[in-house]
Amino acid sequence: MTEKKFLISPSILSADFTQLGDQLKQAEDAGADWFHIDVMDGLFVPNISMGPFIVETCRRATELPLDVHLMIEKPERYLGDFASAGADYLTVHIETCPEMGQTQAQIHELGCKAGITLNPATSVERIQPFLNSADLVLVMSVQPGFSGQSFLPEALPKISRIRQMLDEVHPEVMIEVDGGINAKTILDTYQQGARVFVAASAIFKNPDGIQAGLQSLVDQLPA
Repeated sequence: MTEKKFLISPSILSADFTQLGDQLKQAEDAGADWFHIDVMDGLFVPNISMGPFIVETCRRATELPLDVHLMIEKPERYLGDFASAGADYLTVHIETCPEMGQTQAQIHELGCKAGITLNPATSVERIQPFLNSADLVLVMSVQPGFSGQSFLPEALPKISRIRQMLDEVHPEVMIEVDGGINAKTILDTYQQGARVFVAASAIFKNPDGIQAGLQSLVDQLPA
């Protein structure tokens, strides 16, 4: 576990890609800890987004950890590409990895940390057998695919249950939460055990700017 009480991982899904390097720098200067990169294939989720090239672009722009969330079918086909592009964390869905143990091992062999995640409708028991090999657990608090959605409160008991499960087998693993995270929702997820917070619109589309957006999240959490 990091010495910090929490980590903020701005999602570049809401960044202005005409100024991506500058936006990453602004977020980093404002205190971002990681950067979250959502990869979507239009099959597992109804949207298409970034590939390894964007990860490589971000890697050139920042030395912060790159937190890559693969919302794609058969992610094992592309793990090497994303690792080579500079990913630090590769998070895959239980719904798309029938051989999750093998996938986690592949991620580790590539020198990355292995994250595991599940959709809002998926039972936490699906991921339980693989928590011992996970470096990160991501809880989706919206339906994956688009930024700007409202937080699903049913994610709160799921965070709490996963925290209990992790404490039994791998207590140093952090829970990350993604979806609808803003100044009104972040504290509730922290209180349930989340420690890494992904925010897209709340940071990159804050009307007062990136620094104000990130600070509005930090201000809600314990110092």
